[in-house]
Parts: sequence; C-alpha cells; structure tokens
Amino acid sequence: MTTDRFNAVEHTRFTDVKWVSQIGSTNTELLSLARKGGHEGNVLIADMQTAGRGRRGRVWTAPPGTSLMMSILLRPAPQTLQLANASLITSALAISTIEAVQALTGVELRVKWPNDLVVDSPNETEKDTDPGYRKVAGILSETLLTNATIDALVIGMGLNVNWGYVPSELEQVATSLDLLANSNIDRNDLAYRILRNFELHYEELSGEEGQARTLQRLRKHSATLGRRVVILSEAKSGTERLYGLAIDVDNSGRLIVQDDEGTAHAISVADIEHLRLDGR
Repeated sequence: MTTDRFNAVEHTRFTDVKWVSQIGSTNTELLSLARKGGHEGNVLIADMQTAGRGRRGRVWTAPPGTSLMMSILLRPAPQTLQLANASLITSALAISTIEAVQALTGVELRVKWPNDLVVDSPNETEKDTDPGYRKVAGILSETLLTNATIDALVIGMGLNVNWGYVPSELEQVATSLDLLANSNIDRNDLAYRILRNFELHYEELSGEEGQARTLQRLRKHSATLGRRVVILSEAKSGTERLYGLAIDVDNSGRLIVQDDEGTAHAISVADIEHLRLDGR
C-alpha cells in the first residue's frame, strides 16, 4: 500500500492528515481545533503522547514510534446520527481497524465492549488475575455539544503495533501486533488502511440500514457477547457489581446483560470484566 507518511487519503474526507513526533494528547489537540472551527476529516497521528488518555481519564503510554496514536475530527450531521447513537462511531472505527489488521497481518482482533480491541490469551494462566484476553488497542470518543446536538466529535485510538516485547508488569493484560504476527508492522500502511475502511463504515452510519449492518458486524466481532461478565459501576456506597451473561447490543450500542434471575439490563457506561470460563 504505502510505506511513506501520507497527508491525505484519496477519495475520502480525510484530506488533512498531520504527523507529529510528540504531543500531549491527539484528542485534546483536535478538540481544541474543533472549538476553533476545524473541519471534518482532520486527522492527527503522533509518534509519542505524553498525556494520552483513555476512558475515565486513564493514562495511555507507549514508547516512541511503537504504537499508532491517531485522532480524527468528525462533524456528523444531526439529521443522520443522533447523540444516542454516537457510540456507533466507535464501533465503526473498531470494525475498520479489525479489517485492516486482518488484511495486513492476519491477526484477528475482537471487540471487548465498549471500546477495547483484544485477542484471546494464548495460554490462559491459572492466576486469578489473568482476564483471558490481551488488550491491543483502546478507543476514546469525545463530543462537543450544542443544545444536546453533536457539534463535533473527536475519536482517538491507541493501537499497539511494534512493541518488540511486553513489559513484565503488562504480560497478563496487553500485547502488540508485531508479537502476534511475528513480524514488524508498517505503521503508516496500517493507518492508511484503517482510514480508508473508516470512510466506508462511517458513511454507512448516515442511514438506518447502515447502522443495522454496523451492529451486526459488531456482534460478529464481539469478544464479550456470550461471555459471563461482571459490570462495575460507581455508587455513593462504593462500587456496585452486576453479574450476568452478555447477550446482545441494542440499537444504541448498549450492552444487554441478563442477570442470574433472568432480568435484562441495558448498560451504557460502565467498566466490564470477563469472568473466567471456569467461573472464577
């Protein structure tokens, strides 16, 4: 495809792709640009982030040049994509990445709800701390709202590409594409493929049929559906836990969990842990 750094992706809305060696956070930078009127299709890719973050303010760190850290500025038309369905944009980027990684490396990633890309653990250990999967990427979307309508949305991703090795403290939670593929990965080529795929999947979200297809693809690539899970949510009394079976995602991308008494719960915002297959 390409081994050079590109500044646009042909025949897509991504006509302004910028690369930087170091930045605090690609998401923060594009949110600032959005507030100044930046147009849809701006893309920012960094070799290193010093203040990258994930959901709930968690810090994302990676050695320089070893991960694909990319953010995209979007301005979805309010008549085609409502705020309640905005999580489908995260799903569209996840699917775009899964397809690009599969085509380039043969590695099959799956979606751990709501926004992680993972692979199954090669050899699940006997340790209770082993979650049964290894994280390869995380996606974070942030919105600017005007009267409960999306004015702008920035979606960012940190994808482990060429780590070379996994630090011992992360061996049970993370891995990298080069280790899975047994080969160094062309980061520029991968970014180009992801953006090209994302153009198609994002465009599909403008119609109900396309949104339905996105949900079907999400179900197909889900690492969570069919798994017994525990949902962790914060309450005044502390962390509350809901145990059950992840059975579906609804039209807004919410996870449907059936508890042990047969009651279905629609989960929109929460942390989730996959329980080990032996029930631990």
